[in-house]
Amino acid sequence: MQYNYKTQGTCSRNITLDIEDNKLVSVSFFGGCNGNLKGISALCEGMDVDDVIEKLQGITCGFKSTSCPDQLATALKAYKDGKL
Repeated sequence: MQYNYKTQGTCSRNITLDIEDNKLVSVSFFGGCNGNLKGISALCEGMDVDDVIEKLQGITCGFKSTSCPDQLATALKAYKDGKL
């Protein structure tokens, strides 16, 4: 099933997620550093949602308290909590 998450505090503005059976089937970022976000997407696709959260949560970008990878983890936590 496809979900959309509006990011906060990052250059990317939105993340579209496709999740099936607790697996991240596909992920697309809108805005942000195109090449880096395509790389993150390619690495995370096919992974278990819990594994992605564990690996990406808490990553910061420069002086920001969050990052695009951290926002992906936040989006996946919202999915798990039924808030997406």
